[in-house]
Amino acid sequence: MNITIATLGELLVEFLAKKENQGFSSPGEFWGPYPSGAPAIFADQVAKLGFRSLLFSCVGNDAFGVMNITRLSRDGVNVQGISVLPNATTGSAFVSYRSQAQRDFIFNMPDSACGLLSAAHLDETLLRQYRHFHIMGSSLFSFRLIDAVRKAISIVKENGGTISFDPNIRKEMLKIREMSQAFEYILDYTDFFLPSDGELDYFGLSKSRDEEKIVARLHKRGIAHVIIKRGARGASYYSKDEQHHVAGYPVKVVDPTGAGDCFGATFVSLFLAGYSVPDALAHANAAGSLAISARGPMEGTSTLAQIKELMMQQN
Repeated sequence: MNITIATLGELLVEFLAKKENQGFSSPGEFWGPYPSGAPAIFADQVAKLGFRSLLFSCVGNDAFGVMNITRLSRDGVNVQGISVLPNATTGSAFVSYRSQAQRDFIFNMPDSACGLLSAAHLDETLLRQYRHFHIMGSSLFSFRLIDAVRKAISIVKENGGTISFDPNIRKEMLKIREMSQAFEYILDYTDFFLPSDGELDYFGLSKSRDEEKIVARLHKRGIAHVIIKRGARGASYYSKDEQHHVAGYPVKVVDPTGAGDCFGATFVSLFLAGYSVPDALAHANAAGSLAISARGPMEGTSTLAQIKELMMQQN
């Protein structure tokens, strides 16, 4: 089966604080730069699974941009959708962990090259070659990017394709009014919704904290597949007709960034390729575990063989 998946959004470099609770208010040491950006990690994971993957983004004409494009191209991502802007710099982010689950960011995405990505950068002829489009909530930080997402949704849906949406909510971005407004629009076109369990309440459309009631409301809205990421506890799947809960694969956490992106890329790719829901969930859980086993946001992306090896080791 010819699986073709496109996405768009931020492409940047990331620097990781070497010490927990290091913070940003005083000098400290950092690892990096690493290729990063949630859509880029997603696209890289799709490609490493052996499927056709396309990323639309923008980088500056600088070494950080070269590093990102080189890495994605090496792993098999179609980089024809990445524009090099001569008068902008590649985005960057600094990350400090307070615990394995909590982290603080300082990023310059709105003022960087990827923040200039707009609908004008989408090659419609190129996008029409891809039947599935994935949206990251972290990418909805400007009207330009939101307009680009709207255009991509229109093209893919007009072409008979499907849409997946990972809200990927970052507390630093909740103050951006455009982002919350865009969520409502995107949900109207979403086929696969991939929130974490901590994000689900945000989309409950009521004061209910009952997971199944929230999911039922999402189904009523027209979302066919709701996949809830639970980190080390695995993941759950809900459609109108079936439910599945699959345990995770415990590993030592080195760097949690990118786990959800790798999970989503693996589940969506394998589901579209015909895997059963429980099997796609299990592979996605394993991909998430491999992602957190390496330092660097994109350093833990994995091939299907690597995923199956971890599953065999722990089954």
